Amino acid sequence: MRAEVCLRSARRWGVIAAVAIVVGGCGTASDGGRYRGLGGPSTAASDAPTAQASASTAATPAGGPTASAAGNPAASPPGAGAAAPSHFSTLKPGAALPSGSQCASWVRARPRKENKGVNRTYNNTTGQRIDTSLFGEGASLAKRVDGQFTGTTAEILRWSACKWGIDEDIVNAQAAIESWWRQTTVGDFGTDAGACPEGHGLGVDGQAGKCPQSYGILQNRYPYMKTAFPGAMRSTAMNADLGYGFWRNCFEGHETWLNTVERGQQYAAGDAWGCVGRWFSGRWHTDAGEQYVARVRDYLNQRIWETPNFQQP
Repeated sequence: MRAEVCLRSARRWGVIAAVAIVVGGCGTASDGGRYRGLGGPSTAASDAPTAQASASTAATPAGGPTASAAGNPAASPPGAGAAAPSHFSTLKPGAALPSGSQCASWVRARPRKENKGVNRTYNNTTGQRIDTSLFGEGASLAKRVDGQFTGTTAEILRWSACKWGIDEDIVNAQAAIESWWRQTTVGDFGTDAGACPEGHGLGVDGQAGKCPQSYGILQNRYPYMKTAFPGAMRSTAMNADLGYGFWRNCFEGHETWLNTVERGQQYAAGDAWGCVGRWFSGRWHTDAGEQYVARVRDYLNQRIWETPNFQQP
């Protein structure tokens, strides 16, 4: 599979994104959006590999996420004895979330083939607990993060969608944008040695005087998620579990600090796509986040994860 060079010039707190090389497709590997301080995003700059922004703002097509993916009410998950769902949809704020073990049972009842062979070791590695303060007001949600699942890449993404009550097609599209579903993806190269995980010091990962700050299938960012490492690097399930735990924390309305910083509108619970954009931009409905959402929607509309070029078994 040839390497592709991905460029973007969208504003990132006044910084222009850098060039990155990713193999097999263009993932964002973050554009400064994965900031996790209680007071909101840091304004520190870093060089981030990104994908070409899509101009598409098309609505979700038939066969994509249900209306509940926009934050409309959805039914609670089926009981433990129910048949395995064929599709996991978005659950409204306050809905009962299924346990990780229940989701594992449902996902394994409908197996998916591996299409990213590079992930096999990471897919067979489980995760770890995190410091609950990482989720601020949503500490009770943070207790659910553990990365305790193994399976194929598609199964891991379905498991995280089930566990956190987000439509699985949003998860599939966003993970494709972030990493082309490759847990080996790194990004957000910066010069701060204090922002480098152990074993990934300045210059180790191929850029002189820099180290990557973002890792894995959802591009978890080390400086703001330190208690999730090294699990977030070593385990695909941990990486996805943490990423969509943050999404649910936002969706439930726990990130009230978003109303104290630059924003396009007032933050409130129940906005699924707003929380997708917040993962990228660290802000609420700003231009950078909206452009990111448009790209995720474009991949969703294409169902990019089902296309021939995406398959790397």
